[in-house]
Amino acid sequence: MFPRSLELHSDRLFPADPSIRRIARALHQSVEKLPIVSPHGHTDPSWFAGNEPFGNAADMLLTPDHYVFRMLYSQGVALESLGIGNRLANPREAWRLLAQNYHLFRGTPSRMWLDWVFAEVFGMGVQLSKDTSDLYFDTITEMLETDSFRPRALFDRYRIEVIATTESPLESLEHHAAVKVENSRSTGWQGRVVTAYRPDPVVDPEFEGFRDNLRRFSEITGEDCMTWTGYLAAHRQRRAFFAAMGATSTDHGHPTPRTADLTLAEAEALFTRVSIGNFTHEDAELFRAQMLTEMAAMSLDDGLVMQIHPGSFRNHNASVFERFGRDKGADIPVRAEFVANLKPLLDRFGNDPRLSIILFTLDESTYARELAPLAGHYPSLKLGPAWWFHDSPEGMRRFRLMTTETAGFYNTVGFNDDTRAFLSIPARHDVARRIDCGVLAQLVAEHRIADWEAAELAQDLAYNLAKRAYKL
Repeated sequence: MFPRSLELHSDRLFPADPSIRRIARALHQSVEKLPIVSPHGHTDPSWFAGNEPFGNAADMLLTPDHYVFRMLYSQGVALESLGIGNRLANPREAWRLLAQNYHLFRGTPSRMWLDWVFAEVFGMGVQLSKDTSDLYFDTITEMLETDSFRPRALFDRYRIEVIATTESPLESLEHHAAVKVENSRSTGWQGRVVTAYRPDPVVDPEFEGFRDNLRRFSEITGEDCMTWTGYLAAHRQRRAFFAAMGATSTDHGHPTPRTADLTLAEAEALFTRVSIGNFTHEDAELFRAQMLTEMAAMSLDDGLVMQIHPGSFRNHNASVFERFGRDKGADIPVRAEFVANLKPLLDRFGNDPRLSIILFTLDESTYARELAPLAGHYPSLKLGPAWWFHDSPEGMRRFRLMTTETAGFYNTVGFNDDTRAFLSIPARHDVARRIDCGVLAQLVAEHRIADWEAAELAQDLAYNLAKRAYKL
């Protein structure tokens, strides 16, 4: 059988109605070449500091992307055979497993992102399959060895204006420092790579190695992080250091959006219990809740935008977690409640427009009932885009449908790609821009907004809102 052709239709993801599609097409043409603002993600800053070649096709597109290997694992493909936690795995054979099972991705966002990368980045004209596996592997690997496919060149090629990575307070940020030195040279690369403050390892008492992390926190900062006062001082110090390295935001991956506003005595007693390891699950949840409020207070002082990413049962597969560690595709959405959980923080800070909190959720049932009304009222709140399992065409449409009438467009923050796979950044932004243009085209066709308003909104959703919300 001859390989099937790979073609990206120019009208993909636009509404099927021809009259609405024409409007969407025109809107998209006005934004498709705008620079990319990537305000939250998990790309490796060493890529941009060292600018070394990415390696082979599997290293670039398979092993960093839990969206991809979680699907293969669900169908019985061993993670070790894909090179996950196994340095001895043959990358060509790992790629072959992806190629043989590529049909599993039909209808998924991963299929759209990968096909975009294959066609737009590497110029592949046939679909990935078991018969084209070696062609793909060899072509992509050879191209990755050339200067035009090094990280900085790809950053520039896809008009990335700024990327924010995500690091814990325990990290040195040496790669960000190296990028700053490079940027300072008159002939140096000028790509902007900043960090974001993700304090989970020293905020979550149930995080593995929490007490050791507190000791390390003390060593790094010179503060006594076994006392409440020293612990908070250490956070302030590291936040200032992160800001000096370009950070404009913090990020908090808590299980729930619960917040608390304890008295000083209550907070000190709670911290004593968690710091010595003598705590219950309720203590851990209450401590995380208090720390969201403490982080909000610090954001009022230092101006860092606060992101809250709750609603995931992380590392649900205990066996995979024990063998391979975090972020291996076993994080599962759970119900979330925002109205009562956020009230202690909002009672204290919610009316202060100097504070900027961006809320995300994996529980779509909260969009219209809770999140849109909250963001449509409190000046401190904005809504992050459809995230993770809902970072998809239908997920993005549902987000707009369920939030716009109550919160409007301007209480949202554009698009976050939130990815570890570098080349999926432009692929994901392509999808987001197409979906938003389709939504706007529908509003124009229904005479709910004028065409010039849709044109302005398309620019804002694709570029301006993210840049403004994240102070970039």
